[in-house]
Amino acid sequence: MSFNCNAFSIDTVEMEAQTLQDSVYIDTESQDKREFENLNEKYNSDEFIYERSVENSGWWSRFKQWLSDFFKDLFNFNSDAKASDFTNIALKIFYVVIFLLVVYFIVKAIINKEGNWVFGKSSDKSIIPVTDIENNIYETDFKTLINTAESENNYRLAIRYYYLWLLKTMSKEEIIEYDVEKTNSDYYFEIKQEDTKKEFSYTSYLYNYIWYGEFDIDEPQFNKAKKAFTHFLNSIKG
Repeated sequence: MSFNCNAFSIDTVEMEAQTLQDSVYIDTESQDKREFENLNEKYNSDEFIYERSVENSGWWSRFKQWLSDFFKDLFNFNSDAKASDFTNIALKIFYVVIFLLVVYFIVKAIINKEGNWVFGKSSDKSIIPVTDIENNIYETDFKTLINTAESENNYRLAIRYYYLWLLKTMSKEEIIEYDVEKTNSDYYFEIKQEDTKKEFSYTSYLYNYIWYGEFDIDEPQFNKAKKAFTHFLNSIKG
């Protein structure tokens, strides 16, 4: 009796399994292939950086991280990303300010006729910077200025005054027409007499070498240059 029950049970299970297998739906429709964006590029901004390591970074990266942490504490930023963005903006502003300051000082040096260190020295620049002395050359007592410069052992400045005194004298004698914007070459070509041209060329060379060349000269060298200037001045006056 029990044998028949077991046989019935086995047959029943096999029938139910066959029925379940027949009822399974098989999807034969074609499926579209999905493509995903490059997630590395999409999620590589500072907002998705949860851990920062600067131990092995360069000094600039460590400095920026220190600055970012400083701003984060100072302004109470609630994330490293906001502090990093603020740091980048602050650094860009700093770069612009530095650039503007450099441009300002260069322009200021050029305006003051002290831009030789930027563009190099040239013997054919304007003779002198535009100052009160050059604009009032005819009212200036160069002899007194030279004596003062000599007493202070400022031989370069004394040579400068000698040269201005020479231009003043030549202008009074109508050998040249003085102008603060003129160069050595301009004055040279205005001179008619060859002897005067030669002496002017030599004294101009001394002036350019000592003043624009910014060479320190001792007393013997100064006396030699002084002799050339005084000889030229006396020849013009005579």
